[in-house]
Amino acid sequence: MNRKIFSFVLTTVLLLGATASATAGAIPRDVSLAPLVKEVSPAVVNISTQGTVSIRQHPMADDPMFRRFFPDQPTERETGSLGSGVIVDADEGLILTNHHVVENADEITVQLVDGREYEAELVGSDEESDVAVLKIDGERLTDLKIGDSEGMEVGDYVLALGNPFGLGHTVTSGIVSAKGRNGLNIEAYEDFIQTDAAINRGNSGGALINLQGELIGINTAILGPGGGNAGIGFAIPSAMAAAVMDQILEYGEVTRGLLGITGSAVNSVIAEFYELEDVRGAVVTDVSEDSGAEKAGVKVDDVIVAVDGEEISNFQDLRNVIGLRRPGEAVELSVIRDGKSRKISAILGSRESIQVARAEPETTDALRGVRLTEIPSDHPLSGEVEGVMVEQVARGSSAQRQGLQPGDIITAVNKKAIDSMSDFNRLLGSTDRYLLKVQRGAGIFLVVLS
Repeated sequence: MNRKIFSFVLTTVLLLGATASATAGAIPRDVSLAPLVKEVSPAVVNISTQGTVSIRQHPMADDPMFRRFFPDQPTERETGSLGSGVIVDADEGLILTNHHVVENADEITVQLVDGREYEAELVGSDEESDVAVLKIDGERLTDLKIGDSEGMEVGDYVLALGNPFGLGHTVTSGIVSAKGRNGLNIEAYEDFIQTDAAINRGNSGGALINLQGELIGINTAILGPGGGNAGIGFAIPSAMAAAVMDQILEYGEVTRGLLGITGSAVNSVIAEFYELEDVRGAVVTDVSEDSGAEKAGVKVDDVIVAVDGEEISNFQDLRNVIGLRRPGEAVELSVIRDGKSRKISAILGSRESIQVARAEPETTDALRGVRLTEIPSDHPLSGEVEGVMVEQVARGSSAQRQGLQPGDIITAVNKKAIDSMSDFNRLLGSTDRYLLKVQRGAGIFLVVLS
């Protein structure tokens, strides 16, 4: 058979196959997720709460002259919520859910898929990661195995199970759209799995599972107009939820270790300045006094690229990794300093001993329309830092769009400290691209000018 005849026959066969598939439906009838859903649904529970919250009184209600205008003003109001949870230990009756589902709850009721109801005990809750652990005393419970969330890849199929709108058990399907999502300002510690499986109000605390029926995430948030599903949902990775649960079960609370630094994420321009081979890591912009980082010898301008061999993508990633460790734990930091790699061992401190400001975002546009001056004597940082002050930022300038503000202090140019306008001007004349270190209050961040 010559090539032209073979091509014609192959095309005909494919077209006939496609027509048959379209007639029978996109998915063969013998392919169904129903057996998997039946297997895992008993482990997903509905959670309802009742509680009270304080009501802020009108400030004039305490004034004797005006008190009569606010008779019998209530100081509390009843509140309730609906959400979901996942049984992860049938023998102990342990349930993972979201902190915000059980926040302010005086009574927590758990309903199983078969209709049985139990009063639940709040074992512990962590607001910063939005994870809570409940306990029920029940028999014949079904749990979900905690799967490997780190091993999931973008494109893997997932199912989301929960109780949206209080309607009862609902299942939606989709794929892993992205991993390691952070910077959303939903929680203090963010490392979300993003999925297009529909996650609606009430799904919070429910299960995100893989096709092996393993728990790989706790549904926690949606990003859409009015809080409705828009194909962008987020789940706390099971690895993070399990680590938080372990601390709650062992210590009754989550106590996070602190390294004692502030920092900025590495972008392509910063990577070039620091002569980095990869565009990842966290640049140290400040080291807190008497912190674990200072005692270990971590220095400003070090680039932390891994913790205990685990690669770090940005500063938020570093916060997440350190935030799951306890004070007193030892960590090994992989650091690039002046283009050379080194290992640094540090002992994590606690919040009580270290005050650390959060990192601020860096910018990448040129400094145009900005007026600089020496630091005036009445500036809050006068006498505490050396550098030059941003006196004025032109409206509509790129510097303003990137967030520079009057009162910011520039303390270094191209990793060289400055103490005056003459220092600043001298260094600005040396190249056409600059890396500025800027201090605003207790925050320190980097700005790249080109």
